Amino acid sequence: MINVTEPFLPPKEEYISFVNEIWNRNWLTNNGPLVNELELQLKDYLNLDHLLFVTNGTIALQLGIKALGLQGEIITTPFSYVATTSSIVWENCKPVFVDIDKDTLNLDPFLIENAITENTSAILATHVYGNPCDVEAIEAISRKHNLKVIYDGAHSFGSEYNKKSIFEWGDISTCSFHATKLFHTIEGGSVITKDPAVLKKLSFLRNFGHNGPTIFEGVGINGKNSEFHAAMGLTNIKYIDQILQKRKVDSEYYDHLLLEKLKVRRPKITEGTTVYNHSYYPIIFESEELLLRAVDELEKNRITPRRYFYPSLTELNYVEKRETPITDDISKRVLCLPLYYSITKAEIDMIVRFILRSQKYF
Repeated sequence: MINVTEPFLPPKEEYISFVNEIWNRNWLTNNGPLVNELELQLKDYLNLDHLLFVTNGTIALQLGIKALGLQGEIITTPFSYVATTSSIVWENCKPVFVDIDKDTLNLDPFLIENAITENTSAILATHVYGNPCDVEAIEAISRKHNLKVIYDGAHSFGSEYNKKSIFEWGDISTCSFHATKLFHTIEGGSVITKDPAVLKKLSFLRNFGHNGPTIFEGVGINGKNSEFHAAMGLTNIKYIDQILQKRKVDSEYYDHLLLEKLKVRRPKITEGTTVYNHSYYPIIFESEELLLRAVDELEKNRITPRRYFYPSLTELNYVEKRETPITDDISKRVLCLPLYYSITKAEIDMIVRFILRSQKYF
């Protein structure tokens, strides 16, 4: 069985050494020393001023919306994981979908202004597959219309725009550290801001609103994470550079085998991107029929690709449907192939052979 992704696991003894420390201290959660150390190491690695380690990437989005006091309408992308939209609805705001750019697959900034109304409070865009949005265009629009910007950077660990972490952009950025991500803490995520006042508010929101044992700074939730999760992060961060390099090499190997023989295309990496993290390996077929033939052939041979992201989020039964023809089209034709640290060239060779066979290329 080859799945679309597989968690990276470090040497067991390295993780166990952290677990032994936790056992000796008997401090399992509630902002323990490993959580603090992980936050410091992540800020250092990503060259960020502020970062909070939280329960997961979805909670990070919800905290971001709450911390910025957003209400009314939030302009967002229909081409993302469901959490991007559900977080907006969960926080009693209304998602307003704007179509994507056909090349980068990110929110099309040239369509945003037509969707702005007197009820619009923010833009929430996803760096799809770790590919940076057109952050400068979105920033210009947000300033012109006095809107907040949140970036769902669930896929974006390690990506850089103009030699800076992509998390530097927006009023708030978030990331997922789920087990399937290239950097993971088993479950987890982060919320990032450059504004110290927003950081302070986020820190209260993350911990029930606590400002000391008996004082509460408004309503909060339990968005904390544990020492065991932080231990996995501290173990994994030592390997992040080689993980990123391996994904780059494997993606280029896929390109070499596929792009000259198969009528598919890859998403265009946004101009100005100085580091792309190869978070996924998506290909766009000429038709849904060709995609389904590839999926059928792969699954018959115990290989599981993934239709990230299908269907369009406009199909959710709790949102207002809008016309997004590019998303509707792309979502039917895009397929993510298996890509993870331990995948071998022999396995990639096999995957490609089955895809070519499905398209009647021999």
